[in-house]
Amino acid sequence: MRNTAKIATAVLATGALTLGLTACGADDDASDTSGPLIVAASPVPHAEILTFVKDNLAEKAGLDLEVKEFTDYVTPNTATEDGSVGANFFQTQPYLDDFNKKNGTHIVSVVDVHLEPLGLYSNKVDKADALKNGATVAIPNDTVNEGRALQLLAANGLITLKDGVGTAATPADITKNPKDLTFKELEAAQTPRSLEDVDAAVVNGNYAIEADLKPAEDALLLEAAKDNPNNNLLAVKEGKEDDPRVKKLAELLTSPEVKKFIEDKYAGSVLASF
Repeated sequence: MRNTAKIATAVLATGALTLGLTACGADDDASDTSGPLIVAASPVPHAEILTFVKDNLAEKAGLDLEVKEFTDYVTPNTATEDGSVGANFFQTQPYLDDFNKKNGTHIVSVVDVHLEPLGLYSNKVDKADALKNGATVAIPNDTVNEGRALQLLAANGLITLKDGVGTAATPADITKNPKDLTFKELEAAQTPRSLEDVDAAVVNGNYAIEADLKPAEDALLLEAAKDNPNNNLLAVKEGKEDDPRVKKLAELLTSPEVKKFIEDKYAGSVLASF
């Protein structure tokens, strides 16, 4: 039976950051590696990949793995910081660096696993250059993913950004906007749901797949995989990198079996990073 607990954002997100960063006794059993390794993950594709590992590889490798699904981008890190979970699998290195800097957390990367290309989608037009003047485009509102979204639009000539802003870009950094696009900033999980209300939306790969979008087929624009710094990674609280359970999971997540699973299941919408 799958040992997966779905945790609703509405219940956990409120107050999670404060609780996670102020808990003082959460790491009392940090040296205990005898129990299951609990990993926080976004439902798709992260929890699906972990469940494949759990069902097909973990037992033979001697790993007791438990998967907890989260639907937001905050609670997995605060839960990792306070010891509620032993690891997480949902984020990119730029997002992790930004989160640590803003929240005083101590989460570190263990291994890169896959890339979910971020894309532009629309229910109104079938080409990006068909967007009308004054069109509204939804973009994620968190720092790194908003920057990625704007960089995607800039790379394809829809806007021009200030030099050097990178993934810290915001709409305020737009220097040229020939179509006079209007940007609607939303929580990343809400962007696919906004497609009925906006002219286009930039959607993270995991949320696109959850919404039955096929990034490799449906995206009007898609991030290039080559030299992309936004690989999704397995992460732990600093000091937990040598936990034998974490090391074993890192090996399994970068195994030939997982690579084949990613290729077969996601057909180019998720790309193995190893």
